[in-house]
Amino acid sequence: MKKLLLFFNFLFIAPAVIFAQGTAGTNAKFEYRYLIDMPTAGILEKGYVGVTSDVLPQGVLIERLEVGVFKNVSFGISYGGANIIGAGTPSWYKLPGVNIRYRVINETVTMPALTVGFDSQGKGVYFDSTSRYAIKSPGFFAAASKNFAFMGYLSFHGTLNYSLESKDGEDFVDLRVGAEKTLGENVSLIGEYDFAFNDNADRYGAGNGYLNIGIRWSIGEGFTLGFDLRDLLDNKRWSPSTADRALRIEYIKSIF
Repeated sequence: MKKLLLFFNFLFIAPAVIFAQGTAGTNAKFEYRYLIDMPTAGILEKGYVGVTSDVLPQGVLIERLEVGVFKNVSFGISYGGANIIGAGTPSWYKLPGVNIRYRVINETVTMPALTVGFDSQGKGVYFDSTSRYAIKSPGFFAAASKNFAFMGYLSFHGTLNYSLESKDGEDFVDLRVGAEKTLGENVSLIGEYDFAFNDNADRYGAGNGYLNIGIRWSIGEGFTLGFDLRDLLDNKRWSPSTADRALRIEYIKSIF
């Protein structure tokens, strides 16, 4: 898995800079499957493959590979670890993550898109004592998304999810909401709020929820660069810092 992590990163991302348009802005050709941490109702079209690299604090690097296998069905695997970037010994995750999603309802003029799925990939360091990631994986989820024409496009997203990471004693359904606003042809501003109903144990969450904002810039065909500010409400207890900074690199291409 460690070699695959690096292979996917260079195979798909390195050549992308020579083209022109990704997932952000009014000219976007592809849907968001995630805003920052929260899943959306977006799905990868049949015949397309997507690779996403998340670079987070504490040297965390997560690589995600997704494939549109059928109409309205996509599947993916992911892997990563902490201290991958930096000095010292990397702390690789014990298991790869898996994700699968199915678009139940396509968006119409009056109805949002609805997608159900499962995603076992959390983010940040992994705590062996409670068998959970610093930011829990979504687990089973149902996501709704609706787009509106407003000075470009304005999109709203909502997700209900149930994570299987419950050994910390926080075994609840969670709720997340988010939005995207396009800023011209190639740039979008995104934001999300995770109520963190399943993350309020004394060791992990302060009860404020997780507020994240980010910017996405399409700089190549299927190639999108992102910068995020995470945990603006200083919810996490497992790190002394306030807002985290993170990078995202995404590349999508047809396999036909």
